[in-house]
Amino acid sequence: MTFRHTSRPGFLLGLIDFFTAGLFFLVYMPLGGLQKEIDCILGHKTMPYWQAYLLGIPTLFIYTLVWMARISEELKAKAKELGIAGKHTSWRHMFWWNVIGLPLFGPAVATHRFFSTLNKIEKELNRRQK
Repeated sequence: MTFRHTSRPGFLLGLIDFFTAGLFFLVYMPLGGLQKEIDCILGHKTMPYWQAYLLGIPTLFIYTLVWMARISEELKAKAKELGIAGKHTSWRHMFWWNVIGLPLFGPAVATHRFFSTLNKIEKELNRRQK
């Protein structure tokens, strides 16, 4: 699979998601092709974001946060497997920036690193496909 969206603006997407309380990603994950790309990169089908979001409602979105943190850790492992240098997203980075950094736009910071890692992985996979 060739990845077309290799320079998503993570901080901007994180801000939009922050101000819409996660509703933005309910639309963006399936319609923007993000869910499909993540599944392709990780090599397995992940739970759709909308399901994680719904399960998050009764848990004050802890379930959704843990779901996203798990995906982040898998992306970090994939980046290391591909030999990509630099700072990568991780379980800890995603979780703690969302919890402790909440009043300081922490979710946008976490989302920025998430997309930064995802963009690097997609660029590397595209490069290897040539």
